[in-house]
Amino acid sequence: MNASMEYALKFSLAYNKKCKPLCQELGLPQTAFDILMFLANNPDYKTASDIVEIRKIKANLVSVNVEKLVQEGYLRREAVKGDRRKTKLLCTDKARPIIERGRQVQKAFFEFLFDNVSEDTKKIFGEVLELIGRNLDEMLEKQD
Repeated sequence: MNASMEYALKFSLAYNKKCKPLCQELGLPQTAFDILMFLANNPDYKTASDIVEIRKIKANLVSVNVEKLVQEGYLRREAVKGDRRKTKLLCTDKARPIIERGRQVQKAFFEFLFDNVSEDTKKIFGEVLELIGRNLDEMLEKQD
């Protein structure tokens, strides 16, 4: 396995491991937790198709887990005005404590990632990511 693939796999496995105790306590599958956190942390994205497209979670898994989250009262569906084919997924008040705890887990995960990394190195890393982001934007804008 090449280094970048291995890094992505390790990142995903470590994040899931960090989330596992909370997911078990809440009785939520990791995918349901990921969907809830995605919607809470990215208010511009509100539909199941957004989750499929952005998070790359298979549509059937999104459908099953959204239904579970709706039935348990963590999400509610709302029709999109002007497009009856679309439905917004909105976090409910019942989901707020889970979201807050999830954000604490996410914060601890990222703090752990940067353990033993100097502030200067963090700054350089951020600058490199910004440059890579611009290069990606440029690639996406160019027509072949």
